[in-house]
Amino acid sequence: MDWPPGHAGDSRGTLRSVAEASIRPELVDALLFDLGGVVIDIDFRRCFKRWAHDSGTDVDHIASRFAFDPAYEAHERGVMDAATYFQRLRLALSVDLSDAELLKGWNDIYLGVVPGISPLLTAASATFPLYALTNTNPSHQAAWSTRFAGDLAVFRAIFLSSDLGQRKPDRAAFDAVTDAIGVPAPRILFFDDSIENVAGAVDAGLQAVHVSSTSSVAAALAELGISVPHSERQVDARECP
Repeated sequence: MDWPPGHAGDSRGTLRSVAEASIRPELVDALLFDLGGVVIDIDFRRCFKRWAHDSGTDVDHIASRFAFDPAYEAHERGVMDAATYFQRLRLALSVDLSDAELLKGWNDIYLGVVPGISPLLTAASATFPLYALTNTNPSHQAAWSTRFAGDLAVFRAIFLSSDLGQRKPDRAAFDAVTDAIGVPAPRILFFDDSIENVAGAVDAGLQAVHVSSTSSVAAALAELGISVPHSERQVDARECP
């Protein structure tokens, strides 16, 4: 996913060492996956284009004013409802759109399942229990859980930031999921396309893989002794939340 202009992105240096950390296959008992950018393709630009069209505003104006700000994060932690968040959006974007119009664009970010990931998940599920942890909000969850229900059935449980009251990369989110899975943190291998989320997982004691393509997932699964099909799909280097 493309970050809107002004997002800090990842800090290189120490985070790079996290991304390059090796896996200890003999310690892995469960796999934990991010959804957006790893399993489901996301493009916020689609949302901006719809809002721009419906409001008669330039798309670059929308993109420049949208931010993953404290209100966005509060919405994903479940402490701010959609009506309140959409009102914040109207003010931030300077658009006169109804909640229904905002919602239509809000849920238009999903492109489909990341090409090549489904056979990898199926292969992995034959050996390990699979779980997912995603930063999301109730409106988005209602959209992707319905549209991709069949593809997501491979996961034993999907943990939502809006249910947990915590977001990645905060340690509390990983601690809550580790407790729910019932597997010690060092024995969980986490996959995410956000280097900050990978660093947060490592800080919480999990093993982690920074996903830059489905080939990153395939390579990690191969290290675990899983026979997987080859995949080349690339992920935007700026990642997803």
